[in-house]
Amino acid sequence: MIRLRGGVPLIELERSGVVESVHTGHLLVLAPDGSVRYAAGEPDQPIFARSSLKPLQAAGLLRAGTDLGPAELALAAASHSGSAQHQQLISDELRAAGLTEDDLECPPDLPLGVAERRAHLMAGRAETRLAMNCSGKHAGMLLACLHNGWPVSGYLAASHPLQQLLAATVAELTGVPIPATGVDGCGAPLFATTLTGLARSFSRIATGQAELRRVAEALRAHPDLVGGTGRTVTSLMQAVPGLIAKDGAEGVFAAALPDGGAVAVKIDDGASRAADLAVVAGLRHLGVPAAVLDELATDPVLGGGRPVGLLRPVID
Repeated sequence: MIRLRGGVPLIELERSGVVESVHTGHLLVLAPDGSVRYAAGEPDQPIFARSSLKPLQAAGLLRAGTDLGPAELALAAASHSGSAQHQQLISDELRAAGLTEDDLECPPDLPLGVAERRAHLMAGRAETRLAMNCSGKHAGMLLACLHNGWPVSGYLAASHPLQQLLAATVAELTGVPIPATGVDGCGAPLFATTLTGLARSFSRIATGQAELRRVAEALRAHPDLVGGTGRTVTSLMQAVPGLIAKDGAEGVFAAALPDGGAVAVKIDDGASRAADLAVVAGLRHLGVPAAVLDELATDPVLGGGRPVGLLRPVID
C-alpha cells in the first residue's frame, strides 16, 4: 500500500480571532526553465492526481487519432459543472457519432456545480450519465474507440488498448513511470504520478506543439466548459492570459503559464477550498499580476451571514 506522507501547513481558517482549522499539503512551483521556484512538503512522492490528469488524457485521445474540435476537446479535459449547455454539447457529440448516453460507462450522477445541481433537481431530473462531471472525457474515449476499431463496450478496462495508450501518454508527459493504477470516481483507470511530474506535464502542454498545443488552445478558448460558473479553475483561465489549469478531486490542482511556469498542489485532507487558495499562492510565486489573484487569494469565513474570519494561505 502506498501511503501519502503528510505535508506542511499551507492554508489556515481563522474564525473570530481563533485559528480553527489548518490544511496541510504539498506545493511545487516550477520556473519557466523547469527549475524549482518554490517547494513545500514532498512533491516527489506518488499521488493520485485525479481529474488534474484529464488534459494529459485528452492529449492521448488526440494521439489515438480522435477527431475532436476545440469544444469537444475542452470537455474531454473537463470536470464540468453539469449545466444544460455542458450536457447538450456532450449529447450532440455522442449523437453525431451514432452513440447515446447509454454507451457512456461513467456512473449516473447529479451535476457537480451547486447552481447546476439545483436547476437539475428543480426540473425534476434524476441522476444521469450526461450530468456526471466526467461525461465529456468518456465521450472522447468512446470516439477514440470508434476511430480505431477498438471495442466500445468495456473501454474502461485497464487492459483495453485505449487505456494502455493513455497510460503511456501520462508516463511520457510527466516523466514518471506509473507507480500504481487505481480506479477513479468515474470508473476509468487512474494513474499515479508525483506533483513534480504533474507540474512538468502542464508546463509541456502549455508550451508544446502538435496535440499538446491543441489541448492548451482548447482549454484557453473554453474555460467555461472545463469547469463552470463560479469555479476557480474557470475564473483563473478567464482572467490570466494564456493560463491552462485543471482542478481534481481530493485537493489536487495544477496550472501552467504560456512561458512554462507551472504549479501543482495536493492537500492532505482532500479539501478543494484549500487547493484553490494554494494554487493561487503558487501563481503569485511566478509573478502573475492578475487582479483575480487578489480576489481568489483568500475566502471570507461567515458567522450569522457576515464575515468573522478568513481562509488564507500560510506559506511563504
